[in-house]
Amino acid sequence: MDLTQYPRRIYTPAPTPVIELKRLSSLLKCGRIYLKRDDLLGLTGGGNKTRKLEFVVADALKQGADTLVTCGGLQSNHCRLTAAAAVKEGMKCRLILVEEPHQTYDREASGNNLLYHLLGVDEITVIKDMADLDSAMARVAEQVRDAGGTPYLIPLGASTPIGCLGYIACAREIAAQSAKMDVHFDYVVCATGSGGTQAGLVMGFTDADYTCRVLGMNVSRSAAEQEVLVRELIDRTISELGLDLTVGDERIACFDKGVGDGYAMPSAEMVRAVKLTAATEGILLDPVYTGKAMVGLFDLMQRDYFQIDDRILFIQTGGTPALYTQPELFV
Repeated sequence: MDLTQYPRRIYTPAPTPVIELKRLSSLLKCGRIYLKRDDLLGLTGGGNKTRKLEFVVADALKQGADTLVTCGGLQSNHCRLTAAAAVKEGMKCRLILVEEPHQTYDREASGNNLLYHLLGVDEITVIKDMADLDSAMARVAEQVRDAGGTPYLIPLGASTPIGCLGYIACAREIAAQSAKMDVHFDYVVCATGSGGTQAGLVMGFTDADYTCRVLGMNVSRSAAEQEVLVRELIDRTISELGLDLTVGDERIACFDKGVGDGYAMPSAEMVRAVKLTAATEGILLDPVYTGKAMVGLFDLMQRDYFQIDDRILFIQTGGTPALYTQPELFV
């Protein structure tokens, strides 16, 4: 697969580090855990959406867009990073935020919401129901056109075929780091929500002929539902981009132990995972994605899913600004 045929912006000047979590591995006594610091990716605050936006924003610029329009939850990492990319490129940015049943919009909230304002987002539209998202996106795009602008719509999490290229490239980066470190990763673990990170990793490792199993730790739906979502995104990416690639169903594995009561809903297990990782390794996880992904990893370890000498790479996909929205959970 030749990624150079796709336009790309570079927001991170070098590969993100891979480190071994020796103290956590010793404590859990089930495999050797490594961590890829994608929380250190470029753009404001870091995180996995940066990789997707390198390709998505390049496509927007190619199409002559001057305004990025995207959507997410009230504390969306993707919205924060899209706003940061717009700043980098001298573009405008419009956000559609969806309220959760347990959470209403507070203009003065901390976390990512604070960063939306610091980054100068042009307008925030708040809706109450995910079912209204498509119509809200269309309305905002029309408003941009009426004002003489050219909008580019980015779906949830930038999990589109073009967005998936970001983690296809990341899989290649991991394979190169693996060779340099002389460490072969048996498993790669990531949080999975809109599906683009997991789908891209699966396609990237398949294309690179790197034998590892990608385990998606769900943050919002059942394992069966998530596997269908990832399967469909892989198929759509292969079809729309004309990739010469075959991905078997056996490469798609999702687990839902960490979901708890639902998306962005805290759980006691998540709090324990965040605290333990911070106290043993000085690594911050977030309550919405990586904290729940670590719950899923701990659960598999407790069920003897791994062998003692397996090497497990956990992708730290970012999202730590959300820690500062609910400090009462961790104090």
